[in-house]
Amino acid sequence: MSAQSKQHSKTVGALVCLAIFLFIFCGIGYRMGAAPMLNTIMHTAHDLLLNTCFYLMAICVITGAIGRLFVEFGVVDLMEKALRPLMKPLFNLPGMASLGAVLTFLSDNPAIISLAQDKRFSANFKKYQFISLTNFGTAFGMGLIVIIFMMGQGFFKEPLIGLFGAFCGCIVSTRLMQFFVRKAHPEYAVEPASEVVGDEIYEEMHEEKSLFMRILNSLLDGGRTGVDVGIAIIPGVLIISTFVMILTFGAGEGGVYTGAAYEGVEALPWLAEKIDVVFKWLFGFNDPHQIAFPITALGAVGAALSLVPNFVQQGWVDGNAIAVFTAIGMCWSGYLSTHTAMLDSMGYRELTSKAIISHTIGGLAAGIIAHWVYILCTLL
Repeated sequence: MSAQSKQHSKTVGALVCLAIFLFIFCGIGYRMGAAPMLNTIMHTAHDLLLNTCFYLMAICVITGAIGRLFVEFGVVDLMEKALRPLMKPLFNLPGMASLGAVLTFLSDNPAIISLAQDKRFSANFKKYQFISLTNFGTAFGMGLIVIIFMMGQGFFKEPLIGLFGAFCGCIVSTRLMQFFVRKAHPEYAVEPASEVVGDEIYEEMHEEKSLFMRILNSLLDGGRTGVDVGIAIIPGVLIISTFVMILTFGAGEGGVYTGAAYEGVEALPWLAEKIDVVFKWLFGFNDPHQIAFPITALGAVGAALSLVPNFVQQGWVDGNAIAVFTAIGMCWSGYLSTHTAMLDSMGYRELTSKAIISHTIGGLAAGIIAHWVYILCTLL
């Protein structure tokens, strides 16, 4: 492509971007008023930072400390051994893949990549299985944080039902990804992911330390990791959630826009009402506002969680919604923002579209299963 053609494409891209930006914000500004719109954006982002991001960070610190403590004293290894028999029949993965599920459940999606980089681990997989680890690990990402957050809102059995739904969605997503990879690259069904063979996944060497120091170091190191995760989710929460909330909530008292936090134009509920029967049948959603959660979870589950307290306060959610939110939030856990980077680091960037399609279907399956299991539990 010539330099002139590149410059022309760049100019067209800039004009399209500007047109979309003006269309969205001029439309919102026309409905709310320019000054109230800007004030609402700032006040919403500020309130999310103080009351949601720091709350999520606190959960990340606690769960990070617990996770590191479990690693230090072998609890993770014990969980991995207990889950190993399920891997082959359910996910068509080697037994040691269960370690990836445990690590991502205790932390976040990228934990599966750090594990996959170890050739002693990847040597036990065929290439199509190794690539599907992206979908497998993502379905459990931030699982502990999601469940504890939902329980903190006063729901207990519902997050556990959602965990089961996410587990089923993970099976669907992982199996679909394996099917797509084998279809596109039949040779990957027999080629090993790595030529290095090892019998052990990890051999961690610990210095001789007292029990007190091992506990203290585990808690502090895990908590520090939790701080990193908490900071990492702040941009997604502030940017995505603020935008989604403006499209979800309505005007203030009396239908007047005052520029207060959490005012908006109710565009998403209006759109959801047009196909309301679909969401009622699939997920059991009884309020059009609830569709905002799965939409937000596509990009960042931390941002999606920030919607829940306001939904609870407004009376827009029930036990079924929490079960479905947990299932979709865990299974999707911001995969649109992580799958590309994860597959790129593994060297299979060209398969990103197949991973996204598989995981989209898996997340929908997770929500549907959680909904019907919740109904079954209610009837029993």
